[in-house]
Amino acid sequence: MEETGILAEHLYKAFGKEPVLEDVSLSVPYGRILGVVGGNGSGKTVLMKCICGFLRPDKGMVTVGGRRIGKDCDFPQSIGVIIETPGFIPGMSGYRNLKVLASLKGKIGKKEIEQALKQVGLYEHRRKAVRKYSLGMRQRLGLAQAVMEDPRVLVLDEPFNGLDKDTAKEMRQMLLGLKARGRAILLASHNGQDIEELCDEVYEMEVRRT
Repeated sequence: MEETGILAEHLYKAFGKEPVLEDVSLSVPYGRILGVVGGNGSGKTVLMKCICGFLRPDKGMVTVGGRRIGKDCDFPQSIGVIIETPGFIPGMSGYRNLKVLASLKGKIGKKEIEQALKQVGLYEHRRKAVRKYSLGMRQRLGLAQAVMEDPRVLVLDEPFNGLDKDTAKEMRQMLLGLKARGRAILLASHNGQDIEELCDEVYEMEVRRT
């Protein structure tokens, strides 16, 4: 039996009287990529926030890396995340932004940060202020932030937004490389090519009709 990186069981989440997640269950073993598709309002981002510990489900449970969120820990320990538009300090350089984020856990240093910037093709722009980055460059910086600590689990919500065709292809190859190294990856994308080329399994979420 494959070891599971992410396990969500019977999740229910409502805002007021409006349910967003109703009995949602999924699992992502290590060495696999699970795609999540669905229209706006289907609950993809809410699901990912529950998995990362940013939201608490009203019912059900989430386990990441064998630890139950909200019981064994508040947040997963070895996880890389992109949810919605990555937020950075505009006046700081790309490298400096990653250094500040890395200092929160103190697990990595200059070498690992620079390696992540190289992985996403931003090393030459590492000293440039983020306010001068294009949308695609900011998205790549978000990917660098997600992978720089070499997490075992990745939760990526539309990680290729704003990327040109060639860069998106390079980033897909990077994710396939991470999968080959045994990472568990949960990926939401509106792009059918991303889902087709990357995912071992696809979970479709439907917009709830009132």
